[in-house]
Amino acid sequence: MSDAEEAITRAHHEEWARVVATLTRRFGDLDIAEEAAGEAFAIAVERWPADGVPPNPGGWLTTTANRKAIDRLRRETKRDDRHKEAQMLYDDNPPEPLGAIDDDRLRLIFTCCHPALAMETRVALTLRMVGGLTVPEIARAFLVQETAMSQRITRAKAKIKAARIPYRVPSAEDLPGRVSGVLAVLFLVFNEGYLATGPDTDPVRHELTAEAIRLTRLIRALVPGNGEVAGLLALMLLTEARRPARVSATGELVTLGEQDRGAWDAAMIAEGHRLVRERLAAGVAPGRYQILAAINAVHTFAHDVRDTDWSQIVALYNQLVRLDSSAIVALNRAIAVAELDGAEVALAAVDRLEDRLAGYHAYHATRADLLRRLGRSQDSRTAYDKAIELAGNTAETAHLTRRRDQLA
Repeated sequence: MSDAEEAITRAHHEEWARVVATLTRRFGDLDIAEEAAGEAFAIAVERWPADGVPPNPGGWLTTTANRKAIDRLRRETKRDDRHKEAQMLYDDNPPEPLGAIDDDRLRLIFTCCHPALAMETRVALTLRMVGGLTVPEIARAFLVQETAMSQRITRAKAKIKAARIPYRVPSAEDLPGRVSGVLAVLFLVFNEGYLATGPDTDPVRHELTAEAIRLTRLIRALVPGNGEVAGLLALMLLTEARRPARVSATGELVTLGEQDRGAWDAAMIAEGHRLVRERLAAGVAPGRYQILAAINAVHTFAHDVRDTDWSQIVALYNQLVRLDSSAIVALNRAIAVAELDGAEVALAAVDRLEDRLAGYHAYHATRADLLRRLGRSQDSRTAYDKAIELAGNTAETAHLTRRRDQLA
């Protein structure tokens, strides 16, 4: 990768949200902001390799995007009054107050997570506009078709325009009502970094997991008494701690049971465990993220996979199922049940999820492993083939292929 390509990639991760946030505040239109930012980055891809990276890449992108937005405003509006309005936008007016949030990316996430939109819709829109995820990546996160997700995002933008929902900086009073949507966004951004869903990126995207952790820390400072924020932070830390051991030198995914636990980040694990203990000591009924964090705490407490307290993990999943009856939770619970009650019991539970998870590669990978344990090699091979067909992550595909090829 050339210096210019590296600069463009870095700018996309660091500057995209800031440019979109700046233009959204200035023009009051998310579509204009997104399209102008996209045009600015496209121009950077064309010019920077030839002209060199500008001294201030972020400022260059903002200026270029601002001009593109004004050009579009001029094209779409009448010549006279609207032309004057566009001219006025060139003025360096002082920005509106930042409100309760100082971080550009986090502020835009809270702004996009407007309660007038359905939860799934606001999460999908924010992942696209702020998280930087592509429509295919978001579709895979929601287990829906790309066309359906594209339509959902388009309808969300149309509703924003029709209802004239203001894209304003949320006040401190607005934050509690938007936290759940913001946490859902950050959780999905983290998951995309933890195990990328597409074949065209690195299998583990540290820039996404690191940014999700950074923003979750900021939210915790804004709403320190929110147990789910602390739970999500603990979950992210305990998961990210395992990153150094998750992909082998040959580029293959290493499962939790096979990882070198000595390579895990001890400081992250200690912080995650401390947060889990704090939530347990609070004596308040835990939410979804707190239970997931507790499950990961049990995993990371064991020095060897054979020391894992599977009965405690199953008990935690039983508690989680009462809060989240999704098929994904049921699948993960079945994986734990296999360690406690055996592969046959777990397979029966997994097979009941076929109608809901037939297009999900992890469903078929789980079946393949359980069938392998039961000695049903041909059925296991078929399940592995389906998992490999659906999986996009290159490291995961390599792991599944090796396991399939080891079958008798």
